[in-house]
Amino acid sequence: MSIRDNVIQTFVERFGEMPQTVIRAPGRVNLIGEHTDYNDGFVMPLAIDRAVWIALRPTNNHRVHIHSLDFDDPIEFDLSVLEKAPSSPAEYVKGIAWALQEADFSLTGFEGVMQGDVPIGAGLSSSAALELAVARAFAVVSDLPWNVTQMAQLAQKAENHWVGVSSGIMDQMISAAGQAGHALLIDCRNLAYETIPVPQNTAIVVLDTSTRRELVNSAYNERRQECKQAAVHFGVEKLRDVTLEQFASGHAGLEETVMRRARHVISENARVQQAKSVMSNHDAVQLGQLLNASHASLRDDFEVSSDALNSIVSIAGQHPACFGARMVGAGFGGCAVALVDEAQAHDFAEQVGQQYQAETTLTPAIYVCKASDGAKAYAITENS
Repeated sequence: MSIRDNVIQTFVERFGEMPQTVIRAPGRVNLIGEHTDYNDGFVMPLAIDRAVWIALRPTNNHRVHIHSLDFDDPIEFDLSVLEKAPSSPAEYVKGIAWALQEADFSLTGFEGVMQGDVPIGAGLSSSAALELAVARAFAVVSDLPWNVTQMAQLAQKAENHWVGVSSGIMDQMISAAGQAGHALLIDCRNLAYETIPVPQNTAIVVLDTSTRRELVNSAYNERRQECKQAAVHFGVEKLRDVTLEQFASGHAGLEETVMRRARHVISENARVQQAKSVMSNHDAVQLGQLLNASHASLRDDFEVSSDALNSIVSIAGQHPACFGARMVGAGFGGCAVALVDEAQAHDFAEQVGQQYQAETTLTPAIYVCKASDGAKAYAITENS
């Protein structure tokens, strides 16, 4: 049974009637453009075909009640009395309600059943999927306008200021605005975005190393500070404003480590722009080469990879179906992504999984994905 059907059936069992609406909001993987976001640069994520689903109906009071099929405790609170509690899935839901009300939206309560298949902790942004599913739910029951940029910004505000997790805007933007068969090229300075087609007959394969990030906060803060130092050296606000030519002629005098950090960010922004061009021509070979170059830059210049990530990327690259692969996310563990010939994707997943386990004794989780739509609401009838 699909997750959609399961949340509908469970809703009927719990509430005695069909839900009025089913919401779906996806997780994401970033195809290319890593550690460019806080430098006002460019990223190119895509929404994946793994998502959070909510079957729901509005209530005539200010209460929210969500029965989750993934978590032990129900999510229950009153919209007129929002109080923070220790971190839990409920806090993400309350955070969305808080951010929407802070933006002067009047909210209606709802009751629903929720389930998802975005792996938690795998770097596929299960939190943004939850946030945008809840935002879309409130938009439906409260008759709110659905502006993807505004809703993404409010979801980010909820995560940053209610839940207390520091995050950029990329995850929420792609979960809100994704388009099937396409990646989203996002300008992190002004949130302008455009859809870019994923090369035909390819699959996106997420390779979870089964290692989790360690020391990432301190390393992340160090990288941000080093990028600031480099921007000051070049006399710009952010490294986004430095071209490869300006870097080549003006990096003398930078401390070696800071120089390499800047080189990654500046070259990565250029790779995102190149990716736009080759993807528009459905050139999987050149896109794969850009992914490979991105990984080398993250590994050598930005120094945020790990032995496990390097291993799985190397193994992926040896398979004949693989056009290219790279680590994704903050680094030091987590996931990589590979662009693969669609016809051989499942053989690729099996072979890479076996070889990685043989080399590392770790059991990876591998997900063959397609680019999907962003958060959507589907009206339900008795015959749905």
